[in-house]
Amino acid sequence: MTELPDDLKTDEIIRSLASDRSTTWLRSTPTEAALPDLGAVMDSAAARFDRFAPWFATTFPETSTVPAELAEAFPEAGGGMIESPLVPATAAQRRLDELFGSEVTGQLWLKRDDSLPVSGSIKARGGFHEVLEFAEAVAADHGLDAFDPATYSSPKFREIAANHRIVVGSTGNLGLSIGILSARLGFAASVHMSADAREWKKTLLRDHGVDVIEHAGDFVEAVEAGRASAEAAENTHFVDDEDSVSLFAGYSVAALRLERQFAAAGVTIDERNPLIVYLPCGIGGGPGGVTFGLRRVFGTAVRCVFVEPSQAPSMFLGVRTGLHSDIAVQDIGLSGATAADGLAVARPSRFIGPTIGPLISGFATVPDEVIRAGVGILHETEGIDVEPSATAGLTIPWRTGDAAAESSSGIHLMWLTGGAMVPDDERIAYVEEGRGLVERIGSNASAIFVD
Repeated sequence: MTELPDDLKTDEIIRSLASDRSTTWLRSTPTEAALPDLGAVMDSAAARFDRFAPWFATTFPETSTVPAELAEAFPEAGGGMIESPLVPATAAQRRLDELFGSEVTGQLWLKRDDSLPVSGSIKARGGFHEVLEFAEAVAADHGLDAFDPATYSSPKFREIAANHRIVVGSTGNLGLSIGILSARLGFAASVHMSADAREWKKTLLRDHGVDVIEHAGDFVEAVEAGRASAEAAENTHFVDDEDSVSLFAGYSVAALRLERQFAAAGVTIDERNPLIVYLPCGIGGGPGGVTFGLRRVFGTAVRCVFVEPSQAPSMFLGVRTGLHSDIAVQDIGLSGATAADGLAVARPSRFIGPTIGPLISGFATVPDEVIRAGVGILHETEGIDVEPSATAGLTIPWRTGDAAAESSSGIHLMWLTGGAMVPDDERIAYVEEGRGLVERIGSNASAIFVD
């Protein structure tokens, strides 16, 4: 257990986190905050996705054509695009205005990463990118044309891939992304799953021929077990969710696509009409990569707010204390347990906090009942069904008002994280539970929004 310095023991924000209260910390992100020198890896990742598009189009039939909701923003695109729609959420905004008795200035939008092709979550971009980068390295090492998408459907490559293994530790969605794509390329794959991972995710991975190793402990234990197994084996690549630049690069590509989607929708993003993005956060890799990409694309016209469960605010705690991965939520008396299984992380990435921390405009924590109620709200208003993790940021604009925008207007973007892969029985259970909590969070708003 980490002993907090005396000054942090009296920090009101830390004390609020430790008491399991809904806590907000909005920060200024000064114009002089330098972007990390990672633009080249972002551009490289975008090019890699483009190269592999023909392979995706033939390997995954659901990607063979560009969906209508993406066609306007990407008129030149062929099949094989791994991207999600951007949609306004007018009905949800009206409902939340009614519930909380206040109106949020600006328009609410949803980035539908819950419906990303193949593995249905924000983790698809990062996980796919690292697997594809590894595949290119293996192909090149064996004298194959790594830049020809046909290489990866050839018997020769699959013969080579069968002698290589990809290993990852996961709470669920990253494991799905890594496991599904690795197996389809012909690699052996092992996913170490933490105790909070959903059973259906384990079953789905096994159905794809992936080795699933279950652990009684948390995410950190699963990652450590995966790392140890990979270090002891030949021809094995470990996807390190705590410290991977390749995952980060894949996540960051979303910003390039989002820029075109807003332009196609006729929405201008600038200092007078800033973009405020609410990103559900677990270990921090996904939101960290997206934040870097957004700041690179939109500059200081974007503000990114990381949102975490009140029992698992690992990135919030790490950045606020400056201790990053050297502190865990248990060090301030929290459990790390949450209904938002994809966000059940007790210790943050050792890469994201130090690298991206200065670019994060704010943090917020949300109790599980609000996260679960968000599933009901999106179902009732927009007909969208998601995992609880996806709704973490949904109510935050009504807590922060215009403060997050630092102006009287702005575009509020909720980044949805997972949902398309959820089995019908689980989905129905999420929705029924969420609908039962909707009115309750409205009547209890004063308690929920206390900071």
